[in-house]
Amino acid sequence: MQPWFPDAKLGIFIHYGIYAVNGIPESWSFWSGQVPYDEYMKQLDGFTASKYDPESWAALFERAGAKYAVLTTKHHDGVALWDTQANDLSVVKKTPAKRDLVTPYVEALRRHNLKVGFYYSHLDWSHPDYATVYPTRDSEEQTGTARYKNRFSYPERGQENPEAWKRFMEFHGKQLEELSTQFGRVDIYWFDGEWERDPEQFDMAGLRERLQAWQPNAIFNSRLLHHGDYATPEQGIPIVPPDGPWEFCVTVNDSWGYQVQDHNHKSVRQIVRMFAETIGMGGNMLLDVGPYEDGSLQPEQVARLDALGEWIRPNAEAIYGTVAGLPAGLFYGASTFSKDRRTLYLFVFDMPMD
Repeated sequence: MQPWFPDAKLGIFIHYGIYAVNGIPESWSFWSGQVPYDEYMKQLDGFTASKYDPESWAALFERAGAKYAVLTTKHHDGVALWDTQANDLSVVKKTPAKRDLVTPYVEALRRHNLKVGFYYSHLDWSHPDYATVYPTRDSEEQTGTARYKNRFSYPERGQENPEAWKRFMEFHGKQLEELSTQFGRVDIYWFDGEWERDPEQFDMAGLRERLQAWQPNAIFNSRLLHHGDYATPEQGIPIVPPDGPWEFCVTVNDSWGYQVQDHNHKSVRQIVRMFAETIGMGGNMLLDVGPYEDGSLQPEQVARLDALGEWIRPNAEAIYGTVAGLPAGLFYGASTFSKDRRTLYLFVFDMPMD
């Protein structure tokens, strides 16, 4: 683990992709049958990134008090945000945007002294060699209820194709080599989609070795299974903090990417309190925003990031470079200690009346 990470406290997550065209759930909308796969992929035709300005993103993230950011370079739908040569499914080759979105993101973050994070999904529900159709079985007759089957992930029983999997892993390795060698320093590999195969099939141990050969100072989230550096609980602060470094990732509203119906943005007070509770338990917070398809950020999310930064700046001493505070029950709120444990910082939100 690099020492900068537990000191950083705040990062920004960006879920950006073709799913913002229609404002529907990223990848899961076709997995669940909410929309047909072909209809989902038609969003490629409407993805313009016409207002994509990562410089303004980075300036906002810096104002918010973040020290790093993580961009979805490829989600489960398989659409890459850079000019991958491993296949043709990228915003460069398949959308009106026709440009690499990763390079300007990296350059903007570096100009604002932010650490560079790449989200990458191990699985790929668009790749022809990833899996065949998993047919429905007789679960309805056996249990009286139809059990949903993922049509995009699992091969038919007895129909695993080792040669197809080998081809997929070559593709997987090629894309990660591109991300590791074409954009300069990578500070964080933020993996996802590890649950559909076991560590041996993905060769997680070998993958980490290869990535570290290219990026020796990078850190890895827990979704390398047993080979990551820090835990990543989602959408709920854990009651008991994980052992070792950890990061609580949470959305500003209720959705990772832009969803047209989601106007349920958390209040500034709620975000500040979640942040204080997280760092008081020794974790970081990775706060997620979902840009529109044109690359501009939702105004409600910009306002909340700016407000978070306004709260952080006068309280920076109690935040950055601190460690977990008092155990639960000893104070009515969150707290942190200075690293030498000589100074205790209390975050006062609600005081008992008696």
